[in-house]
Amino acid sequence: MADIHFPNSWAVARTAKRWIGAAIACAGVLVLIVEGVQLARSGSATGAALTGGCIAALATALGTVPVLLSQQFSQRVYDSMLGFGAGVMLAASSFSLVIPALAAAKSQGGGAWGSGALVAAGVLLGALALLVIDRVVPHEHFVKGVEGPESRALKRVWLFVLAIVLHNLPEGLAIGVAFAGTDPVGAAALTTGISIQDVPEGLVVALALRSVGYGKLSAAGLGMLSGLVEPVAAVLGAAVIGLTAALLPWGLAMAAGAMLFVISHEIIPESHRKGHEAHATTGLLLGFVLMMVLDTALG
Repeated sequence: MADIHFPNSWAVARTAKRWIGAAIACAGVLVLIVEGVQLARSGSATGAALTGGCIAALATALGTVPVLLSQQFSQRVYDSMLGFGAGVMLAASSFSLVIPALAAAKSQGGGAWGSGALVAAGVLLGALALLVIDRVVPHEHFVKGVEGPESRALKRVWLFVLAIVLHNLPEGLAIGVAFAGTDPVGAAALTTGISIQDVPEGLVVALALRSVGYGKLSAAGLGMLSGLVEPVAAVLGAAVIGLTAALLPWGLAMAAGAMLFVISHEIIPESHRKGHEAHATTGLLLGFVLMMVLDTALG
């Protein structure tokens, strides 16, 4: 009886821990929302950035719901969703980050060539920062497996979490930098586009975790937690830009470079590896067009 009772007790304890973890994650989201609403009412850029980041985090959490309901998706749908997310991020980096960065640089006295050079340098710096993080921080790609120093010493779950953070970090920074600028309507459009993209992103993250053996609750919980980096990064981005307006074009350009790195280094290769390039490309085009329309119509 003892041999049978111990595994059952262990399973109950493990399930209880998962539910506690999910409850903590939900509580964290609610606290962020409340704080974000209070700060947004004060009219501060930091408050608006936190609110935008919370909306993106909620969108990520929403995307994990089908996994909790045991919904199954084909690899073709999975790749199409990845392509859609890449398209949204590509348009956001162009219309909501690079173009405003050029305008901000020109408004600060830069000429056409000088503004272009500044933004180009910012894009490259943003991509370089993500490349350094990709090389230094131990993490695991869903395609290429384990990377980074001492990665064997870390549990796979934390490697996945680190990989997800690398995906969401530039999105949160982009939201914060946008709200720190002078175009709140454009920042709202960027937040809307990223949030739309975060719904399928939350789903594909949870599905990826399910595909390597995690349970429904664990996969959905980690997917929800992955979105919490966005409000934190949004506040950080807004706070840094708030120090001086001279940093605005640099912040916008670096956020664009970081997003472009994620698109090329992670999302597109993942969406093409199973032979569904046409569906992934179609998703990319639809995502790009949707974000472009949102940005131009709302801006």
